Amino acid sequence: MTLSTRLLTGALALSATTLSAQAPTSTSRPPIRPLGAVQATSTEPLGSVSNIRALPGGKLLVNDITSRRVLLLDSTFKIVKVVADTTPGNPNAYGQGFASLIAFRGDSTLFVDAQSLSMLVIDANGEVTRVMSVPRAQDAMMLAAGGVGAGAFYSNGHLVYRGMPGMRMQVVNGAPQMPSMPDTMAITRVNLQTRVVDTLGFVKIPKTNTNMQRTDDGKMNISIEVNPLPMVDEWAVLPNGDVAFVRGRDYHVDWVSPDGSRRSSPKMAFDWKRLSDEDKTKLVDSVKTILDKQAAANPNQGQAMASAFGAAMGGGAGAGRPQMVMRFETRGPEGGAAPMRAPQISAPKINVVSASELPDYQPPFFATSTRADADGNLWVLTIPTKPQPAGSVYDVINSKGEVTERVLVPEGRQILGFGPGGVVYLAERAAPGAATPFTKIERARVK
Repeated sequence: MTLSTRLLTGALALSATTLSAQAPTSTSRPPIRPLGAVQATSTEPLGSVSNIRALPGGKLLVNDITSRRVLLLDSTFKIVKVVADTTPGNPNAYGQGFASLIAFRGDSTLFVDAQSLSMLVIDANGEVTRVMSVPRAQDAMMLAAGGVGAGAFYSNGHLVYRGMPGMRMQVVNGAPQMPSMPDTMAITRVNLQTRVVDTLGFVKIPKTNTNMQRTDDGKMNISIEVNPLPMVDEWAVLPNGDVAFVRGRDYHVDWVSPDGSRRSSPKMAFDWKRLSDEDKTKLVDSVKTILDKQAAANPNQGQAMASAFGAAMGGGAGAGRPQMVMRFETRGPEGGAAPMRAPQISAPKINVVSASELPDYQPPFFATSTRADADGNLWVLTIPTKPQPAGSVYDVINSKGEVTERVLVPEGRQILGFGPGGVVYLAERAAPGAATPFTKIERARVK
């Protein structure tokens, strides 16, 4: 579990007046320019759109994870076809787990459903032409995590995605203990014909520590410790098949070509900001303040988290939805196993790491902040280190690892994806309590 980017950005804003800045790098950075004009806006009611697939003629496949459906929209954003949903009897079912769209061969698209371990092949007209199995069942969730993490990409007969951590939970004194989370993860590539898997590289990821303790009355207390400012790496696959690893520690790009050759680009200019001990303390206090306000505003959130933990530990699934269940057993001298009764879970408590664990320099970006456009550029959503216009600023990085532009995306929008010819698709999410609580999709020009 990680804190949202919005929470972290808010904490940085609260403490920004006290942060002490390092002198900028000697190489100047490009000026910030606004994104191009919006050309079209959707009017169809959409839930939470996690990812999209741009198609010829301005058509769009949309993955609506709230309504659990895949839609084909025309160039005016009108619904042409419901490709997959939860309607009983629909052969193209949208499962209850993670699901994502992946650009496939030509104009076709893969719809990965982690629950059924299947991949629907969808053509440019929204027709399902065949069904494939996921290459490795243990990686289905990461293949389908397009709206949660970097997701997966198709390139030259391979699927490229972030692997799953191999962790095993243990039981100590009757209480399950979460294993230590890794702080790096492999980016893997699997050949769809041979199913051969190889590792392209590793990325540094946010690390979360979860601790479980059983109380004397048999309840389970869970505490989750998070780092509000982790130093992470990012990655993406470009249209030519190059895999880019954007390193957060010194802001440079490592590249892996489809033939396996590797190269590294020089460090990119960035306005690095040094964090003093006082800065770190103020930032941690700001995050704690935001967490306390969120808990007060959403008193049922903790119980919802507790229910999710309870279901995962064998306490029963809610609303008839399938759940991943962890089974705990105790073993006797002869090796016999007996299942443990699922404990009652108290509302988890989220804690923040000590200020001393924060980095000495503010990282250039958060996790899941990088996308590749259709023209071979990386777009990295940067963390502001000095005052800037309202909105989100992206560094646009070319194939040489150079920041060529800095683009301001309007406030309240996030980039969903890109289309050919300098087209970008944005999501405008409705504000809490809005009269029309749905997502709007906008098509804009990059310039």
